[in-house]
Amino acid sequence: MLKVTDLTDEHGRFLVRLARKAVEEKVRRGIKINTPEETPRILREKAGVFVTLTKLVNNHEELRGCIGYIIPYKPLVEATIDVAISAATEDPRFPPVEPSELNDILVEVTVLTPPEKIEVKDPSDYLKEIKIGRDGLIIKYGPFSGTLLPQVPVEYNWDVETFLDNLCWKAGLPAGCWRDKKTEIYRYQGVLWKEKTPKGEIVRVDLEEH
Repeated sequence: MLKVTDLTDEHGRFLVRLARKAVEEKVRRGIKINTPEETPRILREKAGVFVTLTKLVNNHEELRGCIGYIIPYKPLVEATIDVAISAATEDPRFPPVEPSELNDILVEVTVLTPPEKIEVKDPSDYLKEIKIGRDGLIIKYGPFSGTLLPQVPVEYNWDVETFLDNLCWKAGLPAGCWRDKKTEIYRYQGVLWKEKTPKGEIVRVDLEEH
């Protein structure tokens, strides 16, 4: 299984360009691209990944789609193609991306570590165990579940308690549900690369420095 710490910025740029191409070919031509022959070997290993699309509106980024695989059950290169297409065409919160929007879309790829359960004696201990900018979270309570990526609380300037409350809402649960001892919280880390401008320079984003 792939270790995200082994990924270089060259790998990250490859994945972002791949995600961009997957989106454009699907939106413009209705086709799914194949895995490139020149794919580095490490990107053929399994890993979880999310692709996030944002749209520039009056120099402000607005979410346009975000889909991913948390569990590493597919080769990273294949998973990136899958979730890029899904983010553009299947996010239930948004209509499918139109060809006319592509020049205003920013593409970002977050490669994930496998999730691990946070073991605490008391739910209040989550406030000490979780670090903003480092941890993405998954919540599970009965049939309900949801996740928020590590970059989300950074973008909205949340503290840990607000992060957990919003995680509850994401799963369709009331705020504060994380305080119930029957609730399970898992964390994972991510490495994020993003276009600075549509089809432009691709940079690695260090969330913990924000």
